[in-house]
Amino acid sequence: MSNKSHIIDFCKKLGISEIGFCKCETFYELEIYLNKRKTLKLQNEFEEKDINKRINPNFYMEKGKTIISIAFPYRVNEYKREDVYFSSYTRGKDYHKVVSSYLEKVCNFIEAIGGRSEYFVDSNVLPERYIAYKSGVGFIGKNNMLINEKYGSYVFLGEIITDLSIEPDKSIKSKCGECERCINACPTKSINRDFNDPNICLSYITQKKHIEDEWFSRFNGRLFGCDTCQIVCPFNYEVEYSSIEDFQPLEFMSKVDLYELICMDNKTFNDKYKLSSCGWRGKNIIQRNALINFLLYKNNRMVENQKIISPYINEYLNRLLNFNKL
Repeated sequence: MSNKSHIIDFCKKLGISEIGFCKCETFYELEIYLNKRKTLKLQNEFEEKDINKRINPNFYMEKGKTIISIAFPYRVNEYKREDVYFSSYTRGKDYHKVVSSYLEKVCNFIEAIGGRSEYFVDSNVLPERYIAYKSGVGFIGKNNMLINEKYGSYVFLGEIITDLSIEPDKSIKSKCGECERCINACPTKSINRDFNDPNICLSYITQKKHIEDEWFSRFNGRLFGCDTCQIVCPFNYEVEYSSIEDFQPLEFMSKVDLYELICMDNKTFNDKYKLSSCGWRGKNIIQRNALINFLLYKNNRMVENQKIISPYINEYLNRLLNFNKL
């Protein structure tokens, strides 16, 4: 049995079925695309500015020969979007930790069969969706999401670079065809027919440290993330559910308490919301987004317990009150 078969079988024993392989080589074909994005000023604060680091996986493992891409499904039940909501991917336990625990086991197995390996979950700047596409894990849709055959776009991606030489899988061509549901539904036209602009994606806006007043009225119940392009995508209509228990929604992430979010102290954040997949962004961002939704969409009552609101939140409180007077 080949190393590829051994690794696939081991992953299946872990409950992982969506796995693919591609060569660990510089993705020169992405250089023109990334340079164009840079010229058009479409990069955002979360992106690495050095394009070479983004296209050269050997920057992370000099003697790497193969990249293993693994998709981890996170949708565990029928998704119902409430008036005020966290994106579906944030509702379970922090996926960085959950996915890392699986990848670490796969790396230990690779080392047991004689290979070296390094794993990554949002801990590098490589184009993970492109790697997943190259590895045959799915295709990249018009909404720029990786779409998997079994689980749609409701997947987290993780990568392993190894010095084992493993036969690569074939990439999958886009199956979007003439469908433009995500383009038509995108609330900011971040998704468009020309060149997608992540800087006006509402999922990104909800995560920015500083946002302009013009975005307040666009939140429309969003506390973190967006989900619109995923909800309308036909490939997400009949997806299989995940069996990963840690992605079961945490109760406080599904049944939102705006008052608690706005007035939460560090203990409440650390004991609850930090455990979720949006906890990495910190308390202030979540608190600010709750305040925006509270004042604009629920009612215009003032927040009573202002003494525990930070100067950062007070700034947004004053801006929102002025915005409401316009």
